[in-house]
Amino acid sequence: MYIPTLDPKLVGEVIAQFRKKKGISQEVISGLADIGRTHLSAIERGERKPTLETLYRIANALGVKMSDIVIGIEEAIDEQNGSI
Repeated sequence: MYIPTLDPKLVGEVIAQFRKKKGISQEVISGLADIGRTHLSAIERGERKPTLETLYRIANALGVKMSDIVIGIEEAIDEQNGSI
C-alpha cells in the first residue's frame, strides 16, 4: 500500500524561493519569525520539516499567507509528478 509523504527538500525549496523572491536573508526572516537561523537553514535544505506554527511564522515574516506557501508546495509536487 502506497502512503504518500511530503518531501522535506521540496518544502524547503519552496520556502527558500519565497524568501529569495522577496530578497530577504535567512537572518532577517528567522529574526522576524522568531526561529533560529540554523533552524530555518535546515528547513530550506530539507533536513527538517516545519511545523504548522513554524510555517505560519515564516509566512508572516515573508508577508504572505501560509496558504500561498502551501499552494506553492502543491504546485511543485504537481510539477515533480508531471501532473500539469
